Amino acid sequence: MKARVKLLENVCFVGQSESGHSVVMDGAPEAGGKNLGVRPMEMLLMGLGGCSAFDVVMILRKSRQQVSDCVADLTATRADSDPRVFTKIHVHFTVSGKELDRKRVEQAVKLSAEKYCSASIMLGKTAEITHDFEVVED
Repeated sequence: MKARVKLLENVCFVGQSESGHSVVMDGAPEAGGKNLGVRPMEMLLMGLGGCSAFDVVMILRKSRQQVSDCVADLTATRADSDPRVFTKIHVHFTVSGKELDRKRVEQAVKLSAEKYCSASIMLGKTAEITHDFEVVED
């Protein structure tokens, strides 16, 4: 996997993925940014959410669950001093669908956290990561 991050101006960068997608990252105004894009650490947190939600949906669909939506809401705490790594992350999944089996949703969340989500496993080396979920009937 490859990526490229290029300075645009001040502390604003464009990140380009190997798959051809781009995203703007910018710093906070107090750090010289203009708030034109997502902060790099926010990007990391969203990456964890995307990775884990992807796993949950794929696992549930493989077990023939009728998933219509999956939202991962993430809350993180960072260290007070440099490096300001994540120290705690909580992921709350809201999984919607028709006649979803609550035990299968619980298992999908657990499998993602413990086996499949590379981002979660990697960030879990420095942060305490917790998960919970709710099931919403369509």
